[in-house]
Amino acid sequence: MRYFLELVLGRLVTHPDEVDVEETSDDRGFLFRIRVNPEDLGRIIGRNGRTIEAIRSLLNAASRDGRHVSVEVEDGEFDGDNS
Repeated sequence: MRYFLELVLGRLVTHPDEVDVEETSDDRGFLFRIRVNPEDLGRIIGRNGRTIEAIRSLLNAASRDGRHVSVEVEDGEFDGDNS
């Protein structure tokens, strides 16, 4: 799922090399934290949050074992560290 999320985000933004996805999981589900270049925040969120909601819906539909998938967009400054 992380690869799919990174692929989708990379196609949406103007700075694909600055997309950072952090994944954590537990028995209840997955949490993906997204950081992008501040110029790309609007592209990820979309008008009235439609784009990020569509991404969340796709990831939840793709969850094979029925676990919930959460996606958070962090609006902090991008530090350029993709590790």
